[in-house]
Amino acid sequence: MKKILIVEDDVALLNGLRDNLEYEGYAVVAATDGENALAVLRDIRVDLILLDLVLPKLSGFEVCRRIRRDGVKTPVLMLTARGAEADRVRGFDLGADDYVTKPFSVPELLGRVRAILRRTEGVSGGGGPDRIRIGRVDIDFRKFEARKDGDLLELSRKEFGVLRHLALRRGEVVGRDELLDQVWGQDQYPTTRTVDNHIAQLRMKIEPDPAEPRYLLTFRGVGYKLVLDE
Repeated sequence: MKKILIVEDDVALLNGLRDNLEYEGYAVVAATDGENALAVLRDIRVDLILLDLVLPKLSGFEVCRRIRRDGVKTPVLMLTARGAEADRVRGFDLGADDYVTKPFSVPELLGRVRAILRRTEGVSGGGGPDRIRIGRVDIDFRKFEARKDGDLLELSRKEFGVLRHLALRRGEVVGRDELLDQVWGQDQYPTTRTVDNHIAQLRMKIEPDPAEPRYLLTFRGVGYKLVLDE
């Protein structure tokens, strides 16, 4: 049974979300402020976090920033009354996986929950190798762990997803739209520029010389290809 953490200070909304998610067969835990959410995540492993942005004590932005800083890869679906594009971009930059603006319909929210959990299973489960080596970097997709010369290397869930899909299509050129569809999902806000930014960040972490990549290659107007040492 998938376990979902709801972080929401509106008790009526929290209880409504809890009832609907439990009806769909999910186990639910709840927190009503940012500090409590961090405490719950230290003690309980969950499969998805529904995270309001406007919270007492710590904002949803700060909660997301801290858990990603601490290496928590659990997907985050942000809930907010704000509709500004800048807030969406900030949320994605901090590591959120999706974003729903209040008021939202319950069927839409449940659909997004199912989509995120499917994508999470796709990254951590079948489809593609469990481990690869890129130069001096060892990637373990089951553990969401990357090591460079034995030292832990910080990669986001989306960076793991990009690498895993490129590894699945190893030696082939993969289009930006395909990466968006497979790693982010069709119903998300990011554009092809988001893919370019993630590739640039991966090169900074993996390539010996990011300005002259040898593993993550660009094919202009087409996409990207992962080349591994034999």
